[in-house]
Amino acid sequence: MAVRARTRPAGPRVDAHGVDFAFPDPRPGLASVRLAPVLPRAVASTEFERRGRTWRLRFPRPPVDRFEYQLALEHRDGGSELIADPANPLVAPGPFGDKSVVEFPEYRSPAWLESDPPTGETAELAIPSRPFRRNVSVTVWSSPGAEPGRPLPLLVVHDGPETATYTALLHFLANAVASNALPPMRAALVAPFDRDETYSASAAYARTLAWDVLPGLAEAAPTPHRRRMRIGMGASLGALAMLHAHRRHPDAFGGLFLQSGSYFRARTDRHESRFPRFERVSRFVGRVLRDADEVDPIDVTITCGTAEENLANNRAVARALREQGYEVRFHENRDAHTWIGWRDTYDPHLLELLARKWG
Repeated sequence: MAVRARTRPAGPRVDAHGVDFAFPDPRPGLASVRLAPVLPRAVASTEFERRGRTWRLRFPRPPVDRFEYQLALEHRDGGSELIADPANPLVAPGPFGDKSVVEFPEYRSPAWLESDPPTGETAELAIPSRPFRRNVSVTVWSSPGAEPGRPLPLLVVHDGPETATYTALLHFLANAVASNALPPMRAALVAPFDRDETYSASAAYARTLAWDVLPGLAEAAPTPHRRRMRIGMGASLGALAMLHAHRRHPDAFGGLFLQSGSYFRARTDRHESRFPRFERVSRFVGRVLRDADEVDPIDVTITCGTAEENLANNRAVARALREQGYEVRFHENRDAHTWIGWRDTYDPHLLELLARKWG
């Protein structure tokens, strides 16, 4: 339904212990107001209480330094809407719409966002996938001054265009190269297609990545022959798909940067069972946890938010890989399953992995 005109509310008040929300309803026309989406690991109620002409909520601080939210409004006429908080100027854009943001006093955005490095150059590729009989769209970014045709280290990124847009990844990489924290490099931003199918432990997609995409990058983004110069990166299902590709094709990457991986397990994640490829994902994760495959251990950095449902699964995968001989670094960041939460781990964790492999 259409968003209705409202008096501008005073906005949330934030202190070290929580947030006071207020949403006016002078008509009154609302049946309920709640925060959405619910932080999975927060136990506080998200339902507002009506007090006079204003809906109010005292939300105790969850285990994060920032969080994103929308307001879910239920109208007395039966309509409903999901909106960003019109009183809150802090907004995080995303592919499913803007979300309002609460930042607690301890939160600091990364210093590199204030830098102004040269931007580098990009080229668009369409690489044929034999298993899917369609093209994979890849944007190749080269750091400033990179000579065309020169073999350089390569970062391969699942959900690449979205990651560049919502986390400023290329700005981060350009700044790291300009400050000599990283050598000249390239990044391959791999666009997803039929994401729930291809990023869900699909053997056909793993072949596409290893046998079609990586060889297809040979001219536009050549790398030295040493495997360690090629790093795979992904978040959520993109992290799962990158780990799966590595297990199926160990020669593809010399290191992985995996964020908030969707490592669904039948025993603990039945709430995800409506996901179309839940059983295939859980079978793969089970094999990883049981050490059921021959492995070729590499350097892996895993990050996950302290307020994520995925946290226990990411801890379990990190522990299993470490026991299998992988060089694993696991980091929990005080956020949830958000683009900004992933962005905020680039320095130092992505930087340290790339510098360690490419130094």
